[in-house]
Amino acid sequence: MQKKYLIAWLLFFTISANAQAQKTFTAADYDRAATMLIPNATKYIDNQIQPQWLSDGRLWYRILTANESKYVLYNPADGKKSTANSKKELLEGTAAAPTPPKISNIESLSPDGKKVVFIRNWNLWAKDLSTGKETALTTDGVKDFGYATDNAGWRHSAKAIVKWSPDSKKIATYQQDQRHTKNMYLVKTTVGAPELEEWKYPLPTDSAVIKIHRVIIEVTDSPKVIRLALNADDRRSTRGDDISHNGEMDDADWSDDGKQLAFVSTSRDHKQARLQIANAETGEVKAIFEEKVNTQYESGQGAVNWKFLPKTNELIWYSERSDWGHLYLYDATTGKVKNQITDGNFVVTRILKIDAAQRVIYFEAKGKEAKQNPYFSYVYRVDFSGKNVTLLTPGNGHHTISFSPDGKYFTDTYSQSNVPPVTEVRDIKGALITTLEKTDITRLKAIGWTPPTPFSVKSADNKWDLYGQMFTPSNLNPSEKYPVIVYIYPGPQGGSVGSWSFLGATRDNQALAELGFVVVVLEGSCNPNRSKSFHDACYGNMGENTLPDQIAGLRQLAEKYTYLNLNSVGIWGHSGGGYATASAMFKYPDFFKVGISESGNHENRNYEDDWGERYIGLETKGEMGVSNYEQQANQVYAPNLKGKLLLVHGGMDDNVPPYNSYLVADALIKANKDFDFLIFPNARHGYGDNTYYMMRKRWDYFIQHLMQAVPPKEYQIKITPDPRAKEKNDE
Repeated sequence: MQKKYLIAWLLFFTISANAQAQKTFTAADYDRAATMLIPNATKYIDNQIQPQWLSDGRLWYRILTANESKYVLYNPADGKKSTANSKKELLEGTAAAPTPPKISNIESLSPDGKKVVFIRNWNLWAKDLSTGKETALTTDGVKDFGYATDNAGWRHSAKAIVKWSPDSKKIATYQQDQRHTKNMYLVKTTVGAPELEEWKYPLPTDSAVIKIHRVIIEVTDSPKVIRLALNADDRRSTRGDDISHNGEMDDADWSDDGKQLAFVSTSRDHKQARLQIANAETGEVKAIFEEKVNTQYESGQGAVNWKFLPKTNELIWYSERSDWGHLYLYDATTGKVKNQITDGNFVVTRILKIDAAQRVIYFEAKGKEAKQNPYFSYVYRVDFSGKNVTLLTPGNGHHTISFSPDGKYFTDTYSQSNVPPVTEVRDIKGALITTLEKTDITRLKAIGWTPPTPFSVKSADNKWDLYGQMFTPSNLNPSEKYPVIVYIYPGPQGGSVGSWSFLGATRDNQALAELGFVVVVLEGSCNPNRSKSFHDACYGNMGENTLPDQIAGLRQLAEKYTYLNLNSVGIWGHSGGGYATASAMFKYPDFFKVGISESGNHENRNYEDDWGERYIGLETKGEMGVSNYEQQANQVYAPNLKGKLLLVHGGMDDNVPPYNSYLVADALIKANKDFDFLIFPNARHGYGDNTYYMMRKRWDYFIQHLMQAVPPKEYQIKITPDPRAKEKNDE
């Protein structure tokens, strides 16, 4: 009996001791973390500017310091600078850029600003802005076979998708056939009868995708539709998931006189890109050349990087045929390569400007500068011949530039994640004209802000150098052990880090660090902006999700930073990162202990066709009838769960429909696994008004299950607007 009492007493003592050792967080702890969110941290950043060019070649910007708000006007031609207390006062009497007509977000404005086109009842209409007169440009559009429609997959707006000719007399567009495509359904939560949302949403399991019948329309009082003489194209782009960008049709380039239209047809699997030129008056089409690849063809990052030069019968084309993304000059008549324009072990990401008269190209590139982070973007110029490659932005860091309207100057803002921005003005040849401002983060440092630590590690296969950022508590004690949180977005069209510029804060990475975690963000292989072989490292198997690289990277970091506790690792991500998070919890259950999977595309047969088919290819089935997509679907591996998993989804997610997470939840239930599930009933892919609620839940979840501590009950994250941001006297 005495032995039983002794055991009971020891058990009670142990439980009591553990309870006393368990840390309890207060609202003040969370307040401290919230200070490190970018909306709250911004007010401590001084002299951070966003210069804007005026039509007369001058520029203006607003500068904010701790005690001052002023506006600056600068003329690079003579170096004169003036200041004022308001934008209105500063620009009074200057040649500001003309204000474009106010139009709705479903209309497309002509280059001359005189008319718009819009969709009505599946047909395309034009409106004269001066008279208000409306003209039907087409009359044979019918339901699900309409003109210029933008209603398929994760994009479904009422915007008219067109490409205006420079003279505003014609548009290039399409009649989109989606009559054979399945519908997607979402149900809005309301009082009373639910509201059904329905639109076309093609899937990789569909035998055929949406087709576009290309047309050119003369926008006159007596409009004429010219159908291009070719079969309907798959609804694809060389840029990415959609055939439009900011409402304008991709992969189409007019001649200046509007008589020719160059365009690229991309196959469903993105492995073939065919450049063609159409006669805009007859619809006759001439095939110029075709590029075929084994994985996917894309024309760069952030822009369609090919250009039609009709005056010289030439084409600038983008290709990764050398394993690096480069520019090539083609003869537009013969379809033959005249010469390679750029060359080397670096990647051209975006053409910024072409001076056809001087035969010069201005472009962004990554990886060209030695001993620099290969994700830093620099700007160069090069002759069409490939000669005279010149670096225009020499400052160390990631560069963003903007050309003046007359093309004589550009602003250059450069920074690093741990180095604040410098903004300069340079002439078109790269010579420094002036330094406008240097961002001051003295006050940001004074509140305890800690910059992320850049790092480099080797990939899991030891083939690649990988780069990332590590966020640590401002009161870091290297002799202690800290639980680790991985933020992940595996792409393959983007990456975990996102921006390599100085931001002051990225997501809630530093906020989580202030709560006592170390947050690690790593760009794994398979992500873009490196060589094609790097990007294609997991082609056909997106289920890899950079996870071997994440684990290998953490182990290398732990050898250098011994305060990393790899026995307590959590992971979270959104969208593709939600997919990767659940995959991590199922495939590496002994390494990742806690995961928060937000809005994940867990089953790519349930996600719009174009994204999966770019990186996995078309669906195929093996000898046992198993789909190649099934082998990458998270619900298949759900029975492996050991740790704590929180699934999150928006109930009205029209990008990644919530049924992706439902599949995983169903599999976990059938496997008798414990997990948590949070639905935001009427939220889209991003959580909108629920964003900070989700952020707080994320903090709570990691504190409870990764740190074994107690969060404050129902804390509400508060965002304090920057009091300096309110503009004065600008009415």
